[in-house]
Amino acid sequence: MENVEPLAASLHHPEPPDARRLEAATATFRMLADPTRLHLLWLLAQKPSDVGTLVEQTGASRTSVSQHLAKLRFSGLVTTQKHSRHVIYSLTDGHLTRVVMEGLNHADHKVTGEPSHD
Repeated sequence: MENVEPLAASLHHPEPPDARRLEAATATFRMLADPTRLHLLWLLAQKPSDVGTLVEQTGASRTSVSQHLAKLRFSGLVTTQKHSRHVIYSLTDGHLTRVVMEGLNHADHKVTGEPSHD
């Protein structure tokens, strides 16, 4: 039998977006449209974390952080893994990490007045 290498994940998607893709992207952007959720996603882009750590880093209440994480998990943007008595949250993929980082880099340019670039 021939050895078949698995296909590498592609960063290039040449097909124009159809209705399903546009709706999926819109749902993701909807989840990014809340400052607390965006902050949580940015923190998780740095490293996976538990609720307590995220509460400390955001300054939001534990209830608020837990509710936002539940929405992000339900929407498929974060995953969980249990380690001992802690639930560790992480981003689902590199695409989401890049969207979050680019969105905040764009915001940094807007706030600081730094010229935009490619």
